Amino acid sequence: VLGQSPEALVGVNMESVSCSAAAVRTGDMESQRDLSLVPERLQRREQERQLEVERRKQKRQNQEAEKENSHFFAATFARERAAVEELLERAESVEGLEEAASRLQGLQKLLNDSVFFLAAYDLRQGQQALARLQAALDERRRELQPKKRFAFKTRRKDAASSTKVDAAPGIPPAVESLWDSPLPKKAEGDLGSSWVCGFSNLESQVLEKRASELHQRDVLLTELSNCTVKLYGNPNTLRLTRTHNCKLLCGPVSTSVFLEDCSDCVLAVACQQLRIHSTKDTRIFLQVTSRAIVEDCSGIQFAPYTWSYPEIDKDFESSGLDRSKNNWNDVDDFNWLARDMASPNWSILPEEERNIQWD
Repeated sequence: VLGQSPEALVGVNMESVSCSAAAVRTGDMESQRDLSLVPERLQRREQERQLEVERRKQKRQNQEAEKENSHFFAATFARERAAVEELLERAESVEGLEEAASRLQGLQKLLNDSVFFLAAYDLRQGQQALARLQAALDERRRELQPKKRFAFKTRRKDAASSTKVDAAPGIPPAVESLWDSPLPKKAEGDLGSSWVCGFSNLESQVLEKRASELHQRDVLLTELSNCTVKLYGNPNTLRLTRTHNCKLLCGPVSTSVFLEDCSDCVLAVACQQLRIHSTKDTRIFLQVTSRAIVEDCSGIQFAPYTWSYPEIDKDFESSGLDRSKNNWNDVDDFNWLARDMASPNWSILPEEERNIQWD
């Protein structure tokens, strides 16, 4: 540089060297920082990759487990269903049907326990198969009842309309002939009979059946409105259809109770199985040894069975129900299969609302 002293030139050179060294150091630090970020990014990416692999592995294991469970269910259900059908076919007495009834109850439990992994279609197929087996069991019970020595030639023309029950769809032909004919007095007093009885097409009445009238019979209540029905004793089955704003009190039912197309009712029932279909806004005080099933329902509330009458202990003993086992709050909703959310179609009746005046 012209005009500058040697000392000044040395100073300029030293300053340039210092700046260059500082720039080099800054570049090295940035490079080191970039290099330090590489392992961190790689580590995070590796962790994400491992998590994804684990998720896929868990998903595959869950799918395989569900597939294995479904295969086990299908094989077990088919084997037990065939066994029940064989028992029903070869049974020669009502007592001989007990094993079939017990294995049918086991099938119901198998289906209930499998609801979490079965597809909706398989669940519905199982439900329909159980309904067919239950109907076949009820029919065999009727067929194997001891024959009574009476004829249907004479009919009382003045039979009370309140004890007449219209023939319902699905009733076997052997039973349909009994619907419009009153039972002979001799048969009515025989506790071994299993005839259909009940009430239909009535409004605003108090209706009763005593133990001697309904012991081990099939009870049908249909087309009732604003009625109170009291069934003292031990029926075989109970069916309640197309009923509105009624109160039903029933002693222990040996097998199944079925509700359909009912609304605004209050029921007290004890049974082995309970199925509710197309029913709304109904409170049920329940004693059940299996699990209740609801389908196409809304506003159903459950509470423990609380009705009592003087001979109820005897009727429970006759029914074969285990009073120590009550699954009143264990309900399957076939329209709500989500595992992590409660069904909006049924609920537990709050304790402060359970004080019902039965009389």
